[in-house]
Amino acid sequence: MQMDALFKALADPTRLRIARLLSAMELAVGELAQVLGQSQPRVSRHVGILCDAGLAERRREGSWVFLRSRAGPGVDAPVIESLEALLAVAEAEDTDFAAQCEADRRKLAAIRSARDEIAHAYFARHAGEWDELRALHSPDEQVEQALLAALGDAPLGAMLDIGTGTGRIAEMFGDHAERIVALDRNLEMLRVARARLQHLPAARVDLVQGDFADLPFEAASFDTVMLHQVLHFAPDPALPLAEAGRVTRGQGRIAIVDFASHDREELRTRHQHARLGFADAHIASLLEGSGFVPADPIALEGGELVVKIWLGTRRGASGGTGARGDKPPGRAASVPADVPAQATETATTS
Repeated sequence: MQMDALFKALADPTRLRIARLLSAMELAVGELAQVLGQSQPRVSRHVGILCDAGLAERRREGSWVFLRSRAGPGVDAPVIESLEALLAVAEAEDTDFAAQCEADRRKLAAIRSARDEIAHAYFARHAGEWDELRALHSPDEQVEQALLAALGDAPLGAMLDIGTGTGRIAEMFGDHAERIVALDRNLEMLRVARARLQHLPAARVDLVQGDFADLPFEAASFDTVMLHQVLHFAPDPALPLAEAGRVTRGQGRIAIVDFASHDREELRTRHQHARLGFADAHIASLLEGSGFVPADPIALEGGELVVKIWLGTRRGASGGTGARGDKPPGRAASVPADVPAQATETATTS
């Protein structure tokens, strides 16, 4: 990081405010302009300077551009810590800056509330569908507790939640993983997940739009990969599992939560299920073909549809690379239109 660019980036009070806001939560450019009370072009200019200095980064999600504090390659942890200390001192010693920060916090609270309202509206529209499907299988709480127990006390490390939907699983493991990346192809679902996950530290949670058959991550990027009620949407389950294997580090783990084989044909049309559950032997074969050593499956009875938890451990030494090699950083994900959104995600808002 060039020190002159760093000092230039922090020399303007507006950019200090932006840095403080982005340390609190990820924000769209329009949301940032709303908080600052400035035009989007002006905000974009300030953001560009922060990004050039390595203090912030942009991420496009459909027609929206989201911004967050940058803490990764090229940004030393002491620099980020020093910036936090500088912002705290500036707020403590400059009454005008302190007043602006307090006003910013109130506006951030309003943005959080607006996101919650969007999420509640989505739940209201789809509650009937979710209730219909949940009535066919074990209670969500039972499934979640079994999943927690199955993963045990071993560290989760960097975790990828493929098809995050409403973000419930990412939220559940928020206090257990070092970092969580929540991926979904559906923009509306990502906005619902963002509302649910906005209470977690911004530096530890990423929300990414992408396709589960073409993950936009380098090989061996994650220690734990989760597919919760996602695989039955895949016309060819081998593709997302091959991608999961590619991005999982050696000795990393995968957890698949889905239905055992069933004959409820109406789920194909009413809920866009491409597969009517899975047999244990089929999942074991898919896991082995994707580089995992499968464990004994766990069955959760108590409903017409049996929920299964399948676990696997990635073969190879810790930190090994996947079979297909790395994808270049920043590669855009392919999002084909024929892969449906994860419509069966838990609809609770807790």
